[in-house]
Amino acid sequence: MLEKMVAAKPGDPFPRYGLAMEYKKLGRNDDAAQAFVALAEHHPDYVPGYLMHGNLLEAMGRGSDAVSVYERGLAVASAASDEHAASELSSALASALAAAQDASS
Repeated sequence: MLEKMVAAKPGDPFPRYGLAMEYKKLGRNDDAAQAFVALAEHHPDYVPGYLMHGNLLEAMGRGSDAVSVYERGLAVASAASDEHAASELSSALASALAAAQDASS
């Protein structure tokens, strides 16, 4: 159903976001990660996708990829003057960086 909505509304970011979140909920993490990548490629200004994508990558043990996603999302949120999202992304980024530092020590 969501795949059909993505195909029917390629200019709308929400069906892609919904598809990624549904895959995540179903434990289809690789599919979810790919869906989040597609979301960022097609709708780079869609701020909500960055936090959820980063969270997923961290859960998958891909902390350095999560850091990159959080950094891109923070830049997008800041450019959009979305202070709430920027704050959430900044916190997630700090946490991911701290986890990476702990893992390397």
